[in-house]
Amino acid sequence: MHNPAHPVFARRFRGFLPVVVDIETSGFNPTKNAVLEIAAVIMEMDGQGRLHLAETHASHVKPFPGAKLEPSALSFNKIDPFHPFRFALDEKEALDKLFHPIRAAVKRNACTRAVLVGHNPAFDLGFLNAAVERAGIKRNPFHPFSTFDTATLSGLVYGQTVLAKAAQAAGLAWDGEQAHSAIYDAEQTARLFCGIVNRWADLVETEGRFHGPGAEPEPSA
Repeated sequence: MHNPAHPVFARRFRGFLPVVVDIETSGFNPTKNAVLEIAAVIMEMDGQGRLHLAETHASHVKPFPGAKLEPSALSFNKIDPFHPFRFALDEKEALDKLFHPIRAAVKRNACTRAVLVGHNPAFDLGFLNAAVERAGIKRNPFHPFSTFDTATLSGLVYGQTVLAKAAQAAGLAWDGEQAHSAIYDAEQTARLFCGIVNRWADLVETEGRFHGPGAEPEPSA
């Protein structure tokens, strides 16, 4: 692990800590449909500036009172919101459980706040922000609108924007039976993001063209 006196992570992403989030829901409307599963993957940066998966935190979530449960969404993600063995938590309890280690990672890496990484992250961020508002949480560790989008990054690097196809193009295994569970999709998205960031670092190291924050400037001709 890197020396906290040298906040590599903070310099690399302008004070943001990228955290991969995946949310499974009962529909597409953040104010009307329920969050049913949420997972977050915290990454760490080693001494060579390479990203690695470090921690996964997840919860099943109880639908909030009055939430609309769309049959098509439940059929797609194969979630039974009222299954007794889900051991689901209320939204506030689930978010508090998720946010505690994220806040600790932000502090540990000398960052200012977390930024959500997702595959088409506007969807996940919209549901996260709506759940935070319903729960009355005052200290959301995530930036309210900034995100990193692995669909865009994968389109640039691999010519693929669908998560399964992008993961396969990146050399990752893909299990269609596990897909659309929050933990599986979050961890695969995290592996994809780490691979793209590390691939860029290798390119920079090889070509020596990029100078990030705190780097020495190129010598003048």
